Amino acid sequence: SFYRTVRRWAQWFREGREEIEDEARPGRPITETTSENIEQVRLLIDDDPHITIEEVQEQAGLSHGTLQRINTDHLNLKKATARYIPKDLTDFQRAERVRICKQNLAKFQEGTWRLCDIITGDESWFYHIQIGRKSSNAAWSDGPVLIHPVERGQTIDHQYYINNCLRPLVDEIKRQRPSYGTSRIKIHHDNGRAHIHKDVSKYLESERLTIIPHPPNSPDLSPCDFWFMDLDSLISKTKLIVGDMKQISKQIVWDTVIRDKVPNLAAHIFALWTLQHAHHYFEAEDLDDRNNYLLQPHAAQVISIFRMLGIDDEQEGLSNTLVQIRTGEGKSVTLGVTACILALLGFHVSCACYSEYLSQRDYSAFLSLFNSLDLIDYIHYGTFNKLCEDIINEKGDIRQVVEELILKDLNKAMQNNQEDQRAKILLIDEVDVFFSREFYGNVYTPSVKLRDSTISSLVDFIWKERKSTLSLTKIKNTDEYQNCCKRFPKWELLIEEAVKDMLFDVNNFESHDYIVNKDRIGYSEQDNTVYNIAYGYKTLFAYHCEHEKDKISKESLEANIYIKIKCGSFSYAEIPLEFEHIMGVTGTLETLSDPEKHIINHIYKINKSTFTPSVFGKNNLKFTEKDDIMIENSDDYFNTIVREVQTRLKGKSYDKRAVLVFFESKQKLKEFYDSKALETIKESVSYLTEEASSLEKETLIKRSTTSGQITLFTKNFGRGTDFVCYDQNVSDNNGIHVIQTFLSEEVSEEVQIKGRTARQGDLGSYSMILLDSDLEKFQIEKTHIKAIKEARGVTVFNIGSLNQTTTYDTIYDLLHDRRTYLFKTQYEANTKYVEQAKEKHQSAQDFLSNLYSEKMDSVRDFLIETNKGVEGAYNSRTVCLMDATISMFHLLHKCKNSIDIMFKRASQILKENNIHSDSFQIQFVVYRNYNSEENKILQFSPWETKPDNLRDFMNIINVEGGWANEAIEIGLWHANKEHERENITQVILIGDAPPNTKNEIKFKREKHFGEKYWAKTKFAQSTYYDDELAKISSVTKSVNICEPDEEFISKFSQRPAVRFAMS
Repeated sequence: SFYRTVRRWAQWFREGREEIEDEARPGRPITETTSENIEQVRLLIDDDPHITIEEVQEQAGLSHGTLQRINTDHLNLKKATARYIPKDLTDFQRAERVRICKQNLAKFQEGTWRLCDIITGDESWFYHIQIGRKSSNAAWSDGPVLIHPVERGQTIDHQYYINNCLRPLVDEIKRQRPSYGTSRIKIHHDNGRAHIHKDVSKYLESERLTIIPHPPNSPDLSPCDFWFMDLDSLISKTKLIVGDMKQISKQIVWDTVIRDKVPNLAAHIFALWTLQHAHHYFEAEDLDDRNNYLLQPHAAQVISIFRMLGIDDEQEGLSNTLVQIRTGEGKSVTLGVTACILALLGFHVSCACYSEYLSQRDYSAFLSLFNSLDLIDYIHYGTFNKLCEDIINEKGDIRQVVEELILKDLNKAMQNNQEDQRAKILLIDEVDVFFSREFYGNVYTPSVKLRDSTISSLVDFIWKERKSTLSLTKIKNTDEYQNCCKRFPKWELLIEEAVKDMLFDVNNFESHDYIVNKDRIGYSEQDNTVYNIAYGYKTLFAYHCEHEKDKISKESLEANIYIKIKCGSFSYAEIPLEFEHIMGVTGTLETLSDPEKHIINHIYKINKSTFTPSVFGKNNLKFTEKDDIMIENSDDYFNTIVREVQTRLKGKSYDKRAVLVFFESKQKLKEFYDSKALETIKESVSYLTEEASSLEKETLIKRSTTSGQITLFTKNFGRGTDFVCYDQNVSDNNGIHVIQTFLSEEVSEEVQIKGRTARQGDLGSYSMILLDSDLEKFQIEKTHIKAIKEARGVTVFNIGSLNQTTTYDTIYDLLHDRRTYLFKTQYEANTKYVEQAKEKHQSAQDFLSNLYSEKMDSVRDFLIETNKGVEGAYNSRTVCLMDATISMFHLLHKCKNSIDIMFKRASQILKENNIHSDSFQIQFVVYRNYNSEENKILQFSPWETKPDNLRDFMNIINVEGGWANEAIEIGLWHANKEHERENITQVILIGDAPPNTKNEIKFKREKHFGEKYWAKTKFAQSTYYDDELAKISSVTKSVNICEPDEEFISKFSQRPAVRFAMS
């Protein structure tokens, strides 16, 4: 074009013209960039996004330069492949797209249109040689597919489209629908030039086909589909590096030949990963801009992979290993590529994460990579607990197998597929998963819900006759019981055990606290109501009770009538040992405490560690231990957080930063969000909890890093969530600021939360604001804080050792020291329970082995023993009252892990005295104080004779609140209420603070929630501990108080029934 322009100028000079400016053309203004011309060009391009510059010139009568200015400067358009794409959609374009989408959707919702009447068409590339991806050769449709091949170089205009695509389509429709022809058929294609030509529209209308509008400016096929034609060749070459490999358990081959393939394999996989994420590469305007669109691995990530796979090891073979990669520096990519390499080399890979949301996010990010290499069946992502359950059920779902065994009397329960199993590798995302409460020290107990009409009849009989003197003997003589046994002739003993439990629970279901909501029975668990919990058969009879009150429908009742059969208890802590090797990446390897290192090294045999240097150099987090920690009382706590937010929001210039605030729980977050302290800035504040949808999470997380944003999060979002900051205003003003409003029990969690800012070389800052009463669980008192500020020594109490006086340089040193001690004591208690759980785990594994081997007598014996019912009458009913405020954290944690031991010892003592082990009942009750809401000031379990439900109850109890003297009067009030329902024989009281005085009760009820709040609750009438103690001590044999102090003894010693227990 430049050559033509110069020739034109030379011709003008020969003709005597000395000006090179264009002469004004007839009918065209000298100034062409007018609003009328801009609108004319916009309409032409909206009508046909594929229109050429020459065609617009011809139709609009404008010069080439003018069109370029209008497109770029006024319409904000750029050219990508063969069509114009808006750089930024205008409000009109957005509105038009929404309008058309809503219009189409409404027709489906109204029933005017049906999906089965729609034909959709588009173009794609297919290759003569296409090795590898099955998905590339697939057309996803349940209906017939018409494919028309086009020779390379063939121009597809409107006439070609009609003759070669639409006419054959119409003929086929008429052939398949001789009676209806094209009636009611709709066609949907994009806004390509050939598709929207007037001749095409006329032809479709003549054949009675309705055209579905296509939203303007919608994306077409990815440009990568056209340019990266060799992608399949790359995939094929990647597979050919390893061939068809399969690693067998206990026979793993990892020699020099295999290891030498890893670097080449990693290079191919990274290249494929880069190309699959290059969707916008060709939209970039220059080379530098294009390179920004290409994802590329860093050398540190590649080295991390090589270290995990032992490339530099002197000895052959894989080993258990962990690699530290700092937060925000590519752990997900490292894990995803490592998983691909191991799967291609013949392993089955499980990638374990602590968060379902993060696990699904990472899996979705690498799904196209896994799919292209045909590795979907060999790579699984999930939470640690979910992956462990998959391992337990890998030969068949235990629940389904046991159900079929009982219902259908199948002789062959499971197919042993061990010969088809690949050797298993566990990849962990963050080492924290090993130490979470949900994993270490927890068990997985699968159970079967056996449903049948005979079971429903039996349960109905027990419910209707509950007020008569029902007994096991009486029930066994009924038709309902006999019919049930005939239905399951080999399982009569199992039915008998279930009936024993039903007889106990039908008389005790009213003693447990449940919620009726939306035609379901639920239970309060921390900040939520959960509906997937059942307390024995008490929940079943609660459904019956509420059905009679017309609060539960018949359908909901019937859905919850079943016999529950437990299939053993599997310890999560034992499952990782079933993997051939354990590898992983973490951001907190160097912060592990000694107990954590012991678990890693000695329990899971991970003895190889790698610390990868930051790929972005020095970390730019601003945090001063002396200045950036504030400890406040309850009156100033929220106000201090608000002031810190407002202070940190201000940047170096007029632009604002972004502030992220992390809370320990949803309850604490909501309490702050609804507080008066936040009222002045509440309109600027957003919050995010785990209940939000994935879309809501992604949207709010992206928005939270923009200038001026204040966002509240629960602590789970402080681990692994990518708070990527694209806002230059935030980056130029010292980056994102993070506020943590609680002290983490593990230092690794604190490191993770700090890592939400100052990522990848960016600036950022962090501060901590703590509530003084929350520190009681770490055995930190206000006097300790004061002593540090005055540079005096601090005397702390350690269980099992003498008091120690230590001088700390900063408050942070004290906080860190006490949380380390806390974790150590928790670890010791958890280890004891893990040892107990190990016995149950082995029994459950033996059960599985018998199930695989079809040893039905052993299977039957195990199920009957595991589901043993309550035997006979009980002689003792004990209420155990426990203080559940923050200062009781240590004792409550020990209680949770000691329940099984307590029942085991009690059972042994009873047997030694020729008393049946089920002859006692116990109910756990926790109380707090008047700064806890109605559903938290008092919580209680059902009456139980077995430890399982009590442990389930204690697992949902978290310490909270506390206010000097505590609300023991509420616990004693509950004990008296239980005695009115049925006699109790003793009360055990465990607490570390005396009861409230009358003045304290009045003050606290009014101070926090107000007397109007309490007047609407079951605690409307205030009570006093001495009045309640008088009632209970007059009717029970004893009130036992454990570990009382002098004030406890002085207040309770007047009652003769009260006894004090000292350790």
